[in-house]
Amino acid sequence: MARVKSSVASRKRRKKILKLAKGYFGSKRTLFRTANEQVMRSLRYSYIGRKQRKRNFRKLWIQRINAACRLNETKYSQFIYGLNLADVEINRKMLADIAVNDPQGFATLVEVSNEAIKAYPNGKASKPAKVEKVKEVVKPAPKAAPKVEKKVEEKPAAPKKETKVDLDGLTVAELKEMAKDKGLTGYSALKKAELITALKEVL
Repeated sequence: MARVKSSVASRKRRKKILKLAKGYFGSKRTLFRTANEQVMRSLRYSYIGRKQRKRNFRKLWIQRINAACRLNETKYSQFIYGLNLADVEINRKMLADIAVNDPQGFATLVEVSNEAIKAYPNGKASKPAKVEKVKEVVKPAPKAAPKVEKKVEEKPAAPKKETKVDLDGLTVAELKEMAKDKGLTGYSALKKAELITALKEVL
């Protein structure tokens, strides 16, 4: 049996794990097995944390906006509702930054929100729809010579020739489809010979 030499590959793999475990407490950064367990757990936590970070930041932004709204004697929900009515598109990250660094600018946004709520008490239902004016350029049509309509005699349509179908050469599935088109009932339980006789009566 051939001898397998995996010392280089296994050492490389272990060094990679121990490098990730650098800075852990005690044997978690020195012993491979405990380090490997902790690294796997840490990678799982980091995956979860990347998803939670987004929702946590959104919570923080809402808290900051709400605190600034309370200073301006309004609520967060009313403030956001008024901005939507006023067609002001600013995300919560920017609103939180304005609330912390520019209180006067945030106060003006609160005024815009309150004015929009007063202007449209019934919400978006009371807002007038935007109507875009389209300029139509009408050019005078050139005078054309009067058209003379020629009467065309319609020829009677030729009667359709009925084509005979070779029922014996068709498969059972094709015969059943034909029976379905002709409106026959109970064709699904019939055999090929019975289907042929039934279709010949209809045809």
